[in-house]
Formats: sequence, structure tokens, C-alpha cells
Amino acid sequence: MIQFSNFEKDTKIFFKDKNLLKQAFIHRSYINENGSVHLSHNERLEFLGDAVLELVVTDFLYKKYPNYTEGELTAIRSALVNAIIISEVALRVGMNDYLLLSKGESKDNGKARQYILANTFEAYIGAVYLDQGYDVVKKFISTTLLPHTEEIVLKKLWRDAKSLVQEKAQEFVGVTPLYKVLHESGPDHDKHFTVGILFGPNLIAEGKGKSKQEAEQSAALNALKIKNWME
Repeated sequence: MIQFSNFEKDTKIFFKDKNLLKQAFIHRSYINENGSVHLSHNERLEFLGDAVLELVVTDFLYKKYPNYTEGELTAIRSALVNAIIISEVALRVGMNDYLLLSKGESKDNGKARQYILANTFEAYIGAVYLDQGYDVVKKFISTTLLPHTEEIVLKKLWRDAKSLVQEKAQEFVGVTPLYKVLHESGPDHDKHFTVGILFGPNLIAEGKGKSKQEAEQSAALNALKIKNWME
């Protein structure tokens, strides 16, 4: 039996609504195997948390880098909130130990788990925002995710990832990367895209964004990290 009180002690964020905390960790697959659970999965909380996370990060970057252009700030933000970094942060704060998954999903510790952790991190942010308010969730993001900003800026990891991955792919693999929309959801005014980057027939990485361009940049950045092509 998972004791979420231990997670509360570790994060020092104690929920008034304990069901809201638990819901943040419920993956859709868990509901399919546990019909008696009276809570929904975490996707609505993830939707909310994504927006809260973007606001906190955008506000932070806007104030910290007053001389950067809109394009540079957008690129830094995309590099900071990509699934690889967010999943690493989620792992570091112990979220992996509290995931509520189906038996099949619980056995997969590869790329699928990475995306589940990233989505859970966003769902948890949504839950904290609802239960504790903006100031508490801002502090949580500031202590867990925002410290990665310095490395991204110093190493210029925010540079145009599509140009860099094309250069590297042509140099080392002899192919020009292709991008394919794998999934899109949401109404026209609030679209979410998942884009894959392919080297020939091989899917190398995926990226998410609120536009195809943002998702492609995220996929390119993830491909660079997977291939160890970061300079």
C-alpha cells in the first residue's frame, strides 16, 4: 500500500485534500485494472499543471534574462520543460516510487516510463496549485526545476536544436532528419502536439509542444541528448 504521507514529508507540502494528491499519481492504465478506484486518472491535472509550469518558468526567465529576445526565451523555456529534464526532476524528488500504474506499465522502465514521470510531474504541479495555491507551487518549481536553467544557458543547450541535429545527423549518420506528427489533441485554440524525429525509418526521439514547431524543437533536443551530440 503506497503511503503518500511519506511523499508529503519529503516535499514538505502537506495536502488538505489527500485524494487530490493521490489522483496526481494515477495513470490511465491503473484505472483500467482497478475499477473500484473512485478517483479519475491524472490527465486533467496534467493539463492544468502544464499551464501553471509554463507561467512560472516564463515569469522566471522574463525577469532573469532582461536582454534576451522572445525567441531566445522561448528556446530556453522549451529546453527547460522538455520531457527528459522534467522526468529526471520527477525521479529525483521520488515520484517514481508513488506511481499508480497497471501491471504492464509498471514493468516498463524505458522511454514510456520517462513520459509517465514527466506527465506526473505536471499533474502534481496542477494538484499543488489547486490545493495550496500559486506561491507554494512556484516555490516547488523554483527549488526542483529552475536550478537547471544555469546549465542550459551556460552550455547554450537552448540553441536551435533542429539545425544542430541536422548538422550532426548528416555528419555521423549520413541522413537528413524527418519530423512526423505522432499525436495531436485539444481544441483549435489550445492544441498539443507530439512529434517524432526519424533518421530514415528509425524513430529516434519524441517531443511535445503547443505548436508543431515547438514540438519539433523538443524532439530535436531529445535526439541530441540520446545520441550524445550535445557540444
